[in-house]
Amino acid sequence: MKLVSFIGLSVTALTLTFSTPSFADNGRRIDVDSKVVTEHKARINGERFSYTATTGTQPVWNEQGDAVATLQYTYYTRDKVDDRTKRPLVFSFNGGPGSASVWMHLAYTGPRVLKIDDEGYPVQPYGVKDNPYSILDVADIVYINPVNTGYSRVLENEKGELPSKSDQQKMFFGVNADIKYLAEWLNTFVSRNERWRSPKFLIGESYGTTRVSGLAHELQNRQWMYINGVILVSPTEIGIKREGPVEAANRLPYFAATAWYHKALSADLQAKDLDELLPEVEQFTVNKFLPAIAKGGFLPADEKRAIIKQAAKYAGLSEKFVEQNNLDIPNNFFWKELLRERGQTVGRLDSRYLGIDKRDAGESPDYWAELTSWLHSFTPAINYYLREELNYKTDIKYNLFGNVHPWDRSGNNTGENLRLAMAQNPYLNVMIQSGYYDGATNYFDAKYTMWQLDPSGKMKDRLSFKGYRSGHMMYLRHADLESSNNDLRDFILKSLPAEGKAAKY
Repeated sequence: MKLVSFIGLSVTALTLTFSTPSFADNGRRIDVDSKVVTEHKARINGERFSYTATTGTQPVWNEQGDAVATLQYTYYTRDKVDDRTKRPLVFSFNGGPGSASVWMHLAYTGPRVLKIDDEGYPVQPYGVKDNPYSILDVADIVYINPVNTGYSRVLENEKGELPSKSDQQKMFFGVNADIKYLAEWLNTFVSRNERWRSPKFLIGESYGTTRVSGLAHELQNRQWMYINGVILVSPTEIGIKREGPVEAANRLPYFAATAWYHKALSADLQAKDLDELLPEVEQFTVNKFLPAIAKGGFLPADEKRAIIKQAAKYAGLSEKFVEQNNLDIPNNFFWKELLRERGQTVGRLDSRYLGIDKRDAGESPDYWAELTSWLHSFTPAINYYLREELNYKTDIKYNLFGNVHPWDRSGNNTGENLRLAMAQNPYLNVMIQSGYYDGATNYFDAKYTMWQLDPSGKMKDRLSFKGYRSGHMMYLRHADLESSNNDLRDFILKSLPAEGKAAKY
């Protein structure tokens, strides 16, 4: 045991190295089964307490009992908890597929977040700071990196050979393979850490929502591990189709939000608050815009003219542009067109961010302004944080985006499986969180997914939606970091049944 001193921190670091073999990655090695434990203090939600961070690797085994991969994770537990059987445990995943867990770990729910300004833009020097809104006050958290993300890697066999690319895809890189091996890994983690009796929650962002939707069912039906809550952050379609007129129409509320933010709407609409404007646009979308697109070329001329006029007004676009696109405005056209006259483009994952292109002409932006901005901050922060604050040292490269392609997207029934998991488990609640300025997984698509998740309406009191004035990673905006964590905290606490309350209808 040794005492390590960090900026503003006094950390006791206990390193436990297991005698399992290391994995070589271009000459760099990572232990297959290892952990480093550090002790910290935090002030969260107005309360000061100590907590422990465990950073390590845990193997993935095949059916023959061979270690075929190792997953790197970080596990936070609040200290001095008398009865951990009552303490919630949250499993956190990001998406991609191919994205590490860094985003929600170092910007949303963890006890430390990266240094950015109040709107989410990078500042130097890079690094991390305390997160006074983390949910660690009410729940322990595990951030998990799937295969080839973070420090997680596929393992060589006894001959020093990696599985073939096709075998790796079958084992790890597909909707259902991903869910299957992660469920097995979670079973091992829960057993090792003696958390079987704890209430459990899954949170996923973007493709991670596909992952956790499938895991809820897989854990219940293959691992017999029942979940109290699933949080879908900026959700994908989770296998619930949104095609044709629905896909085209559902973009309009997002267009309106973005145009409102950039003050590109008419004076009467711009004068409204976003909370007043969006319900109006949503009603128009469902009741008039969607049916108009569905009628296609047989939409009566006078009706078409009225729809074009109103849609253009809500989207901040010219009527001619809307007409030329037959009411179906592709996202990339919008990102380029909205501020074309100003010589700027808007971001995909967060349309608050502005870009500049080589040419103002064209159909789509040259680059994603928000992603280049985020990578400014996240890459140095996670590499610093894991090595220098959590004392986890390896020469393996931390993959913010790992090689997991081609990804097998066939057989995606994750939405239906989430519905079935809810039906099977009266304790299970679902919350969706979306940013109004997210153009990749837009918020109205998320609402549509929620509506279609349970067509019977019998479980709608266990489904909820929260919207925020930011983008795909809504928590990067300081005001939404606070409100989204508070929403999470409330959801977790409300999803804990009263002691002795039976799980039955």
